[in-house]
Amino acid sequence: MSDEDILQRIGVVFDELRPNIQMDGGDIEFVRFQEGVVYIRMRGACVGCPMSNYTLKMGIETALKDRITEVHEVIALTGDEFPDL
Repeated sequence: MSDEDILQRIGVVFDELRPNIQMDGGDIEFVRFQEGVVYIRMRGACVGCPMSNYTLKMGIETALKDRITEVHEVIALTGDEFPDL
């Protein structure tokens, strides 16, 4: 599968998850996909929320890994930093 196909499928999953996250006052922002890792930023109420790690791992990561075999992990970046990859 091409990177473009993977990015499109990630976008579809995000579009499906986003309304539930937004209902709780948060949001997710796709940053990058590289070497099996999806980098995101949690926004709004998700920042600092005790449940954000659960949302990240049990919600977002599970949904992506179940539907896109090329995804191996989801990492939430904090602030505006981005790792040198």
